[in-house]
Amino acid sequence: MHSKIKLAIIFNIAFVAIASGMQMSEQDNWHQFRGPLANGTAPKATPPTKWSDDTNIKWKFDIPGIGSSTPIVWGDKVFITSAIKTDRIDESKTPPDKQPRNGFFNIKAPNAFYKFEVICIDRTSGKKVWQTTATEAVPNEGRHPDNNFASASPTTDGKNLYVSFGSQGFYCYTLDGELKWKKQLGKVTTRNNFGEGASLTVSKGMLIIVRDNETKSAITVVNAETGKTIWEKERDEPSCWATPVVVKRSETTQLITNGHTKVRSYDLMTGDIIWECGGQVMNVTPCPIVDGDYVYCMSGYRGNVAMSIKIDSKGDVTDSDAVAWKLTDGTPYVPSPVLYGKNLYFTKSNNNILTCVDAKSGKVVYDRQRLPGLRSMYASPTGAAGNLYFVGRDGTTLVMKAGDQFEEVAINKISDPIDASPVLVGKQIFLRGRNYLYCIEE
Repeated sequence: MHSKIKLAIIFNIAFVAIASGMQMSEQDNWHQFRGPLANGTAPKATPPTKWSDDTNIKWKFDIPGIGSSTPIVWGDKVFITSAIKTDRIDESKTPPDKQPRNGFFNIKAPNAFYKFEVICIDRTSGKKVWQTTATEAVPNEGRHPDNNFASASPTTDGKNLYVSFGSQGFYCYTLDGELKWKKQLGKVTTRNNFGEGASLTVSKGMLIIVRDNETKSAITVVNAETGKTIWEKERDEPSCWATPVVVKRSETTQLITNGHTKVRSYDLMTGDIIWECGGQVMNVTPCPIVDGDYVYCMSGYRGNVAMSIKIDSKGDVTDSDAVAWKLTDGTPYVPSPVLYGKNLYFTKSNNNILTCVDAKSGKVVYDRQRLPGLRSMYASPTGAAGNLYFVGRDGTTLVMKAGDQFEEVAINKISDPIDASPVLVGKQIFLRGRNYLYCIEE
């Protein structure tokens, strides 16, 4: 065989191996809020289905401060964020107990400094690898009683770690904890001072930041390696908390955002709007989910909407045939849906009432199914190895079979409140409670 042909074959084999390794590495990890496929599932994970405070707990890590950001996992590292209240006070600010009553939840602006922490934990031992303070600052607004100042999940591309503390800044670290860049995009005010919380998305060397608020809503795309802004577009949106999703279609990469005014698809490279669709309700929080030729978007505060929109749409497709199906009942407020196989699963508001629909047709497979052992939920459900995991705010997890009929597998309880979503990687589950991060493994 000619030497040049041999070299070409060797190069092609090496390229395929490298490409396969990159693809495998994403599916072997949980690198972003909604997992490797951005739909809540882990196709290669085989996690346990039973545990308790003293059963199948491989380790638990005592979390300093408060946060509800979902952990992310890359290789042998687990990353979380937290906010630690200090005794340091900004004397120029009015103390919370001296401020007038503010709205239904009486949310007061803080005057104490917080340390905004990024923490890396060894996946095998549960020991802290490194911890760094991104910034120490007084948050510019208060927060909903159920929210906190570290609720946005970090993300990674396998090379860098990207962290959002919203008005307190955006930060990029190496996986070993070295700060590469930081960026301020200004302070914002959210509806009723509920606080910020949309998670970051990274794709094709670009970091996507969506900030829908009451001050100046915008979507900003920056160079993931340098932090320099590539493009920014203002958004006609009130406060929303939905994390965007990226999908490649033909020669165009679409960046899809869920919102109250409209669901929008942007060209990731230019920021131009490809298509848009109205019809969501208020306080939009669930993430879009892409499935083949369609994207599913939903919201469930002061109304209910779930819709399937053709990804190859153009222009304004509100109330057009581009909306393949639409439902107006049983949709979630805070939790995102999970797509497993052919079915889309979601809960009503933040409650334990489950709906399962055929994702392609929108036909209801079953609905009004009460999830035993659970009451209220903020965590988004996840799935692997034929099972779905629904986590309640009191630390109870229902494991059920994915399929056309409801089938309970197990009900598990940890004595720690949980708002972060369950993370499924390999043979492990990671649950972030209010006090501890748990690694669960048989």
